[in-house]
Amino acid sequence: MSDETGTPDTPAGSPDGAVPNGVPKPEPLRFFGTTWVNHDNGYAARRAGVAVGSLAAAVASCLVLRFAYEGIRIADTGAFVTVLIIAMFAICSALAFRNTWEGFDKRHDLQRQASLRGLLAIGFVGSLLAYFLRSLTEAPGEKLHREEYDKAREDHARRSSRRTGNPSKKKRRR
Repeated sequence: MSDETGTPDTPAGSPDGAVPNGVPKPEPLRFFGTTWVNHDNGYAARRAGVAVGSLAAAVASCLVLRFAYEGIRIADTGAFVTVLIIAMFAICSALAFRNTWEGFDKRHDLQRQASLRGLLAIGFVGSLLAYFLRSLTEAPGEKLHREEYDKAREDHARRSSRRTGNPSKKKRRR
């Protein structure tokens, strides 16, 4: 797992994450473990908890930003600074939402993620809202992990399938 971004270095179901007999195993998702595979062991309750938790965190974050806005207004820094700060949080939140939402469908480039870390930290409200919206339909990242896991299982099944019969005794066409 990458320490910088918190994302795994290998796709779900990769050979590196295989059990000893070579069968791919699913990659655990944050808050869900491997319950996303069969939707068992409290998957629905976890999804509801993630949805409520991310929405509550977004609301609490907006309240904190409101206090920050009030502090800037009390400091009387001027309209220009106030507009710049509001625009900064709005733009960074929109970019963080888009980046987080796209991350549910495809793996991010680690170098790009590292360069966007500061911007994404400022726009944390957008990331929380993307997490909330995605958790209404599935575990965030489940679609990507399911595609990778299914592909890894198909590849393994294709590699491990056995031929029937002895090919040297095969009748030749004349």
